[in-house]
Amino acid sequence: MGFTAEDIKSLREETGCGVIDCKKALEESNGNRDKAKDLLRKRGLEMAMKKGDREAKEGRVESYVHNGSKIGVIVEVNCETDFVARSQDYITFSKDVAMHIAAMSPKYIKKEDVPADALIKEPNQAEYFKQNCLLQQPFVKDASKTIQDYLNELIAKIGENIRVSRFIRYKVGE
Repeated sequence: MGFTAEDIKSLREETGCGVIDCKKALEESNGNRDKAKDLLRKRGLEMAMKKGDREAKEGRVESYVHNGSKIGVIVEVNCETDFVARSQDYITFSKDVAMHIAAMSPKYIKKEDVPADALIKEPNQAEYFKQNCLLQQPFVKDASKTIQDYLNELIAKIGENIRVSRFIRYKVGE
């Protein structure tokens, strides 16, 4: 065992995953912190995929108005229970997504929402998705992950299906 209880605690604080999950990831990676984070990320993605079919009818509507009151966003983020909708992690995620939408101006939530006729004239569809689909965009607060990555981390941490249902972005003069 090439790690200590302090390593487990530190990994838990950094990832938000449970103590047991952090311990298992460190055991499987022989104490290698980076490999442990990758394992936790992969497990989070697997968990998110398993929960994706579950119904999410609770949630919150978050708003964001940028300094100067020239850009405003309203976003609906859904989850399975009102208990989760009131949790600080969920609220922070909702606020971050609203701010991200104000900054990055996505047109769609996911690539499946893009109409086929919009893709016909696009030579590089992958780049189009990255620029126009919320879940594919690099997160403005941490460009090393996408909004989808951030969402998957939250799903793994909370243990419920969470999804961004809809949003609208207003800009003065547009």
